[in-house]
Amino acid sequence: MDAKSYFEDIRTTFCSLNKDVTVGKMMSSEAIHYKGKVFAFFSTKGKMVFKLGKNFNPENDKLPLEVFSPFKSKKPLSGWFQLDASYKKSWYDLTEKALQLIQS
Repeated sequence: MDAKSYFEDIRTTFCSLNKDVTVGKMMSSEAIHYKGKVFAFFSTKGKMVFKLGKNFNPENDKLPLEVFSPFKSKKPLSGWFQLDASYKKSWYDLTEKALQLIQS
């Protein structure tokens, strides 16, 4: 399954499990919202991006998470991390973490 289809499956699952989780957009990318706020999305570069918070330490997950920096002339988005499609098996768990953060 390609990365975009995998993302769409995750989004469909999360939307079906929680009435407050909906389909949406983030900077022209397909996204997942909780009560109207984005917590995860599929970037135009084929990576999935998660709002994991400013206190999240990517080294604890032992995944090559990168700070999300979509703008060439601006600083990275604080608390947002991206993970390449080659690690898509971890996307579901990270989406769950992002949802838990936004619900708290």
